[in-house]
Amino acid sequence: MKRIFLYVGMVLASAAIGGATAYVVADKAGHDSTEYNQRAENVSFGSGMTHFASYQKESFPDLTYAAENAVHAVVNIEVTQLVKGSNRYGGSMDPFFEFFGIPQGYSQQNAPREVKAGGSGVIISPDGYIVTNNHVVEGASKLKVKLYDQRTFDATLVGTDPTSDVALIKIDAENLPILKFGSSDDLRLGEWVLAIGSPFDLQSTITAGIVSAKARNLGAINSQYRIESFIQTDAAVNPGNSGGALVNTAGELIGINTLIESQTGSYIGYSFAVPSSIVQKVVTDLKEYGVVQRAMLGVSYQEINDAFIEQFGEEYGISEIGGAYIASVDPAGAAAAAGIKEGDVLLEIDGNKVNNSADMSEIISRYRPNDKVSVKVKRNGNVKQFDVVLRNKAGKAELVQRDMVDAVAALGGQFAEINDRTKKELGIKYGIQVVSIDSDEGILARARIRRGYVITHINGMEIRSVNDLNRITDKITDIEGVYPDGRSVNYSLVQ
Repeated sequence: MKRIFLYVGMVLASAAIGGATAYVVADKAGHDSTEYNQRAENVSFGSGMTHFASYQKESFPDLTYAAENAVHAVVNIEVTQLVKGSNRYGGSMDPFFEFFGIPQGYSQQNAPREVKAGGSGVIISPDGYIVTNNHVVEGASKLKVKLYDQRTFDATLVGTDPTSDVALIKIDAENLPILKFGSSDDLRLGEWVLAIGSPFDLQSTITAGIVSAKARNLGAINSQYRIESFIQTDAAVNPGNSGGALVNTAGELIGINTLIESQTGSYIGYSFAVPSSIVQKVVTDLKEYGVVQRAMLGVSYQEINDAFIEQFGEEYGISEIGGAYIASVDPAGAAAAAGIKEGDVLLEIDGNKVNNSADMSEIISRYRPNDKVSVKVKRNGNVKQFDVVLRNKAGKAELVQRDMVDAVAALGGQFAEINDRTKKELGIKYGIQVVSIDSDEGILARARIRRGYVITHINGMEIRSVNDLNRITDKITDIEGVYPDGRSVNYSLVQ
């Protein structure tokens, strides 16, 4: 059965359920904990069986402190989007004129119309910075924020990060209640958490649950460079919760509620949140640099799990799960410069164990270009350690400038390497193929480039692999390539 993931936003104008992903912002803050000494009376039933008969209030978590404090910092976000209209005929229709095809009440072709949608957000600074999901605010022409005390403010967009589905907005206000970041790293399975948001436009709704799992990689974010390591909980989350808070019993923000897996469009037992370890880094970058400083290790890898061992274990001499098998190394990347090679098994990054691909994504997402990390790998049965200076998407050990282009995002699609057979059939030596077109606003859609097109050059630069897109930092003005039927087509873009 196909797995269906639903972003938890809400379309307000039509009452249709829409999407919005939510992510969590948190950093390592002091985590107050309460020690519970469970006491119970043993009652005998004669058969030798005993059970806990008495309820001791101090033995159970008290969620009232977290709820009553955190709710003040969770807001409702109303989003106005301008969408293209279609040819319409307004007013009453006369059957006589309609029969002869005479237009009546014709309205302007493709006149834009306003559509309202919404989600939730979390205030993280007294001067009005609010974190939410990228998909909540994506394409917005207007943003309006309603606080817990019912005051409303117009908001401005500070920045977004589609790869983690996190966005930062700001309102012009002071002395606002905030949620402090907690540590998502310190979360334990079974720990109580609260989800706070505006499901079905019911502002300040609080639900409780436990942490069901950590580091879930769902493949739900539509990006080849997605950063996914979701916290899974059984706190009820529904449309409108996107961008809302996931808090621990100390009232600290440890995640941003994002999506649910459901066949019905409503909550059926579990939901997912972006951990604070990812969100806080993204928010800090957006505030300080206006763009996320994404560090790159410069490798492609495969998670070493049971399926990997069954298929490749004997060939590669790997018999234990855990770690990441390095399938290829970018010759111009950070790992290659440090001496890491294809076939190495990556075990740790700065002392953090890599157990799966979600761990890998989350760990690397905490760093910036030019940060130095210690990487431990296993090679031919021996453990080796390398000092790696991380690089940016262009292969340089320097911070990314705000005006640098993200080629993948600008193109608005997903791409794949082509095999030698395809190269031979098309008479080319290199290229990457467009396998899907994601965004109506992307270059591929605007230029009417179709799926299957093989890109060989961008701005005159050879495109031999998907990684080559990372090296493009200037505006894209020219694309060269060939379609599967052999037609060579070049596209010149007018800015």
